[in-house]
Amino acid sequence: MRCPFCNALDTRVVDSRAAGEGDQVRRRRECIACGERFTTYEKVELNLPRVVKSDGSRASFDEMKLRLGMLRALEKRPVSTQDVEAAISRITRKLMAPGDPEIPTKRIGELVMEELKSLDQVAYVRFASVYRQFQDVQAFREEIERLEQQPDPEALRKQLDLLGKD
Repeated sequence: MRCPFCNALDTRVVDSRAAGEGDQVRRRRECIACGERFTTYEKVELNLPRVVKSDGSRASFDEMKLRLGMLRALEKRPVSTQDVEAAISRITRKLMAPGDPEIPTKRIGELVMEELKSLDQVAYVRFASVYRQFQDVQAFREEIERLEQQPDPEALRKQLDLLGKD
């Protein structure tokens, strides 16, 4: 690993531990040449399915594009980076689970909306408005009414915790 401070190639690992939801390794490293310490993250490189766009074209799955879309919806909302990264990991695992070589963008959008609904309802409506291409205020109103009819995500999490402890 190259030192980001002096560009030396010789570094040593000082500490390693699991990070994220256990799908990453966080390593503290120290440069042998300059003595500076820095952190690296290591994760398994997976072969994700190709994305089939609405026009029928295909592209490689781009996790950064997924992250940027979620962060745009979550802008100025009280959601931690850790929660966003955990949501992205869950989406990625769900995309790989069926083992399909291709996945439609519609499925990715639905997974993002599912995660945003549990993270932050305002972000969910923001994302839904772009994803579902709301044309007027009535479309917003209908989506908010649907959201209000569902149980609060925090209440659902608490219920699941109680059920899991039996």
